[in-house]
Parts: sequence; structure tokens; C-alpha cells
Amino acid sequence: MTVKYSPLLLKTLKKVDVRIRKSFKERILIFSKDPHDPVLNNHELREPLEGLRSIDITAEYRAIYEEIIAEKEQFAYFVGLGTHEELYGE
Repeated sequence: MTVKYSPLLLKTLKKVDVRIRKSFKERILIFSKDPHDPVLNNHELREPLEGLRSIDITAEYRAIYEEIIAEKEQFAYFVGLGTHEELYGE
């Protein structure tokens, strides 16, 4: 699957620890080959983030994306990166 990133996600990625960036890169490689690889724990989100999906980057960090179909092309548009608490407020 083709992967694209929001400017906000890229900005966040620059600010996180290098280990998180490395894990993000590794997980995106896995994701691009098989978005539903069990190691990613890919799942739909509920309100208020309904319509988005999440994958695990580390035990603490998640990446949020939206599946978009445009002009016969399907891609994943990653919009958020952060800890579970930062992203979901739980």
C-alpha cells in the first residue's frame, strides 16, 4: 500500500526520540508490505476518531492513518504519531 504523511506527522516525527523514528520507519516498511501484519495491531478507532485506523509503533507509541481512495489509487495517509495518552486522551 502506498503511504503518505501529513505535514503535522512529519513535524512530530522530527521532535521524537531517534529510537521512535527508527521504530516508525521499520513499522512503515512492514505496513507497506502487509498493512494487516499482526505485529502492527492494525485496528479501527472509535469516536471521536471514527473513520481512522491505528498501528503500533512501540509499546507506547501509535500512528494514526486514514485509508483514502482517489482516482483508482488507494493509499494510507498518516496524520498522527504519539503515545496512547497523547492521541486518545485516555
